[in-house]
Amino acid sequence: MRIRKGILKLGAAAVVLCAALLLPTPETRAQNPEELMPAESAAKAKAILQQAIEGLGGKDYLNVHNSECSGRYAQFQHSGATGGYILVRLYHEMPDKDRVEYGMDVKARIIDVYAGDKGWTLDRGGVSDIPAEDLGDRQEQLKTQLGNVLRNRLDEPGLFFRYGGSDVVDLREVDWVEIGDGGRTMRIAVNRKDHLPTRSIVIERDPKTGDRNERASYYTTYHLIDGIQTPFNESRFLNGRQTYEVFLDSCSYDVDLPGNFFTREALEERFSELNGKSKKKK
Repeated sequence: MRIRKGILKLGAAAVVLCAALLLPTPETRAQNPEELMPAESAAKAKAILQQAIEGLGGKDYLNVHNSECSGRYAQFQHSGATGGYILVRLYHEMPDKDRVEYGMDVKARIIDVYAGDKGWTLDRGGVSDIPAEDLGDRQEQLKTQLGNVLRNRLDEPGLFFRYGGSDVVDLREVDWVEIGDGGRTMRIAVNRKDHLPTRSIVIERDPKTGDRNERASYYTTYHLIDGIQTPFNESRFLNGRQTYEVFLDSCSYDVDLPGNFFTREALEERFSELNGKSKKKK
């Protein structure tokens, strides 16, 4: 199974669902939302989201240009069991560019680059286009990626907001907020004490089968980096099956990256460099 599939079929980007909250986790207990008129419910939901933005870093969080993080990435087998960990380096440029480098050994290096609706992979065989189907899946998932929603979509026409009620998650009080765009619903749990997001759940219909899919992400172990609260552990689940987990060791924001860093040209240059190093070692 290709590493990229683990991310696209969320990893993220994507987290166990309990009955009342569509998240069957024993530590999560749903409560009924407060009795509010629709306008009051929407206003309360938006206020909680603004608190989350402030908790994450306010203007620093909203205005960040890019990020560079490194850590360990878990590979998952079809059974859902962990197949081991590899080193990973993650680069992101707002709003839709990503570069993911797997492994540090020259012969094992794999790099995926996404830039809008385009994408390429570098592996031992060279540089190739990422399949259009995978790119389409990623474009859809970006619409409900937490950072993209909080930074870019809250003022988007056509969205509805609803306060989803209070709850206890991992022994901590949270407020749930619901955001819908007609085709999907996103639920976000925000810690009442520090206002940091702890869960996001996306409920949508599979465009091919019509089946309902539930993608969820858990965000834990926050660290304050360059004024931005950053989750150093993120886990993602698809319909209750874990598909992604990353443990970060370090993270930096607004770093100096080459102008062509998120391009096919950059991967081809990297392949030539790696290939040259491999020949020298023989």
